[in-house]
Amino acid sequence: MEEKPLADWNSGLCDCCDDASSCCFGYWCSPCLASRVSRRFGENPFLFCFDNSGYFGCSCPGALSMRVAMRYKYGIKGSLCKDIFISWCCTSLSWCQMHRELKHRKKDPVVISAQSPTTVNMQPAPVMMMMMPPPVNYICQPVVVQDSG
Repeated sequence: MEEKPLADWNSGLCDCCDDASSCCFGYWCSPCLASRVSRRFGENPFLFCFDNSGYFGCSCPGALSMRVAMRYKYGIKGSLCKDIFISWCCTSLSWCQMHRELKHRKKDPVVISAQSPTTVNMQPAPVMMMMMPPPVNYICQPVVVQDSG
């Protein structure tokens, strides 16, 4: 089986000026950005909660696990040592970089059709009306039968 060559991240760690909306989102509401990145990547949106819990010393396991998973899935160059260092020292920048990567990779596809659209005219289904005979006025008159005998 042939291995694909590893690619670089779409943007650098400090390339916040390339996407000001991601940068502002990460700066003003880093947990919201981390939640959005996790959800778009298919993970639990509350993964970021482990980053600030204090139970793991100085490491940020939420950012670290997302960074490693994203590198593995998209074939991005890097190492676990770099991921640990970036997740620990630059947590918000790391989430911003992952957000930009997902925006780049998960663009909505544009479908262009070269065929002319087919128009189908459908008429409504026929309504069957039951034909009733016209009303007949029956007049009941007494009949007199005479005995001829």
